[in-house]
Amino acid sequence: MRLIKILSIGSLIMMGACKETIQKEIIVEKATKKDLIYHSSKLERKKDAPFSDAVEVGNTLYLAGQVGINPTTGKLPEGGIEAETRQTLENIKEVLKHHGSNLEHVVKCTVILSTTDDFSNFNKIFREYFPKNKPARTTFAGDLLVGAKIEIDVIAVKVDGFKDARVN
Repeated sequence: MRLIKILSIGSLIMMGACKETIQKEIIVEKATKKDLIYHSSKLERKKDAPFSDAVEVGNTLYLAGQVGINPTTGKLPEGGIEAETRQTLENIKEVLKHHGSNLEHVVKCTVILSTTDDFSNFNKIFREYFPKNKPARTTFAGDLLVGAKIEIDVIAVKVDGFKDARVN
């Protein structure tokens, strides 16, 4: 009888410990899970687009490709690849700012040029916008919509809760 009591008490202690461990695991899992948020554009012309302007996963932002359409005029700027590159990067800056980031926190860019002939002039402007923190980058040429000469998408981390970016 005494043995049964000892075994019963031991079982209760073990079950209590297991329950506490499971509860701690659930709390840790909830604390580390990050929301997946699909952000629509704040621009009226993009409200019905079949894609998100940005997708937020934890502290990371995945931006849709941006072209150099001026949000005020709704038109591509005159001045060729340099003007379009500037406007494209300004558009990216605005989307990043809207979602709590900036160009210093961009970690990856994908660049599509309408022709590789524009690579050198594009690169000159790109360097102005990324003088220190140089993101990883892929660049290629392809046909672009709306007559654009360039489209860029980026992956960035949010500024809050993240140490300042630095160059090693």
